[in-house]
Formats: sequence, C-alpha cells, structure tokens
Amino acid sequence: MSTKNLIVIVGPTAVGKTGLAIKLAEFYKTEIISADSRQIYKELEIGTAKPSINELLQVKHHFINTKSVEEEYDAGTFGREAREVIDELFKTHDQVLMCGGSGLYIKSVLEGFDELPDVPAAIRIRILEEYGLKGLGWLQEEVASQDPDYFEVVDRQNPQRLMRSLEIIRSTGKAFSGFHKKKKIDLPFRVVKIGLELGRLELYEQIDKRMDSMVEKGLFDEAEKFFTLRHLNALQTVGYLEAFGFFEGIYDREEAIRLMKRNSRRYAKRQLTWFRKDREIRWFHPEDWNGILNFIIEKHVG
Repeated sequence: MSTKNLIVIVGPTAVGKTGLAIKLAEFYKTEIISADSRQIYKELEIGTAKPSINELLQVKHHFINTKSVEEEYDAGTFGREAREVIDELFKTHDQVLMCGGSGLYIKSVLEGFDELPDVPAAIRIRILEEYGLKGLGWLQEEVASQDPDYFEVVDRQNPQRLMRSLEIIRSTGKAFSGFHKKKKIDLPFRVVKIGLELGRLELYEQIDKRMDSMVEKGLFDEAEKFFTLRHLNALQTVGYLEAFGFFEGIYDREEAIRLMKRNSRRYAKRQLTWFRKDREIRWFHPEDWNGILNFIIEKHVG
C-alpha cells in the first residue's frame, strides 16, 4: 500500500472549503490542487470566489489563474494535467490536498474519463441552429429527456455544456453520462474524501452573503468587461450570466442580484446531489477541525 495520500475536500459553494484546505495544507506542510472549473481562468476574479492574495501566499495552489477565458479547457484535460502535478508533488510530500466543488473535475482526476468521440460538424451546426431558434428551455428539455442522469448534475444555465451532451447523444446514440463510467484507473496513492456541509438555511445565508460581497467588490463592472465575450463557455457562470441579462435590458439590477442568489443556491443543491452519491465521502461541519483531523488519522494518514 502506498504511503502517499491525496486528501480531497468537496462540498457546495460558499461552505468553507478553501479555509479548511489551507489549514490542512499548513498542518501537513503541503500544497493544494484546485478542482474548480472557473477559478482556473485568470481574467475572472470577483465572480469566481478565488482564494485571496494572502491565502495564495500562505499556501501554494495549482490550477488557479492558469488559463484564459478564450482557451478551450475541459474536465478530461484537467484530470490528466492534475494527476501529473500530483505525481510530481508526491516526490517531496506524503500528503497533497485537492479542494473544489467541480464534481466532474474531481471525478476525472480519481477515475478518468472515456475518450469522447468526434462529432460530425453537421450535427454540431444543426444543434446550434435549433438552440438559436428554440432557446435554452428547449435545450434543457432535450437533455433532461435523453440523459436524465447528466441533467441532474449539469449546470442547466450553461448552453455550451448542454449542447455538448446533445452532440454526443445524437452522434453516438448513447447518453453523454455513459462516457463518464469507464473502469476506474489504478491510482498509485490513497484517497481520503472529506465533504463539508451546513444546514440548508445556514448555507443559503452564506451564499447570499458571498454574492452581496461580490456585488460590493464590483461584480457588475467585471462582468461588463466580458459582455462581448459572453458566448464563451468560461462565462456561462452564475453571477456573470445574470449580469449579462441586466446589460441586455432583460431585467433590472435588483432582479439580477436576486437571480444570482437563487441560481447560486440551485447550483449548491446540484453539487450536493453529485457528491452525496459517493459513499466514500465522510461529511463534517467546516469548523469541526478535531473531527476532520481524527478521520484523516484513522485513514492511516500521518
């Protein structure tokens, strides 16, 4: 059995993952792999709740501010790149932290994905045309009916991800989620999974406070800079999407903020739905330091 351990911290948005990861990383004198599909983009600051400058100085983080919003990047690529960094870190550390709320990114690191088949251009163009004519509601209904497992966890406000799944369905006749179920890869290290949870009302209060803080720090101003790039996958993100709707005159600023909070809560619910399916995760209140540390030690981590 390997003496190397990857400690994975998961949970919904705003639950306190970053704070715990930094505390554990300092305790074990190690580094953190960020498993967040939006914090990887260097241009997006306010709306992605990245660790602060001081937090990034406290502990070295990997996969934060490493890509541009105009670069194509996906979970499969992240999984391969993250495993390379983890292998390198294990040359000098017995423990490494991975922290994030992007379930597909974490799954890709721990299990790997099947290679997705090439999609004929005609299918991609046809779906794009249908989306342009029928809108997001149609796209959601198509994916929900043809791949309910994926629809349960996907960001339903992200047309790029919905169209990608529909492309695979139409070109292969198989559910997109089916390509995420290959035989698990053999990892040369042990994995300890920690989930953070709060009561529903407490979590929603944290989410609302975080969104208010983002708005105060200039989220609308940041989103306005990317208005002409709003079609990019990186910008199909809670906070930015609602701001774009405000700029387009669909609703006023107050309604945009209400939608930001509502959609963040819905996203948190989908995150929990995803992670609850993994029976290897042990759940804790984010402030239960002794319980978390004892659990890690029980798993034979020094």
